[in-house]
Amino acid sequence: MHYQHDPHAQAKLVSCVGGAVYDVFVDLRKDSPTYLQWHAEELKEGSGKSVFIPAGCAHGFISLTDNATVSYLIEGAYAPQAAATLRWNDAAIGIQWPFDPIIISVKDREAPGL
Repeated sequence: MHYQHDPHAQAKLVSCVGGAVYDVFVDLRKDSPTYLQWHAEELKEGSGKSVFIPAGCAHGFISLTDNATVSYLIEGAYAPQAAATLRWNDAAIGIQWPFDPIIISVKDREAPGL
């Protein structure tokens, strides 16, 4: 689950333009009524469906098909010094993924929990 710390937090508009993904975001905004809640949507090529992810939320997805392609429209510039990760399977969040990832980056595998 990826995000950027304030003041570099970014809103995202996410679409799947090839294949299909299970797309998830977690609200990390401490003043939000949905703090630490997660939401998921299946996004697939040709559906016309996109997900808006507010700034201050962590985002991740798992591919449901081979060769899935995700397109992002992102607010502001990437700030590497503000980049952060949250463990995809953090028990404190309890995201219900459709299955465990088969391939996962070292960065994501070693991400901290809350």
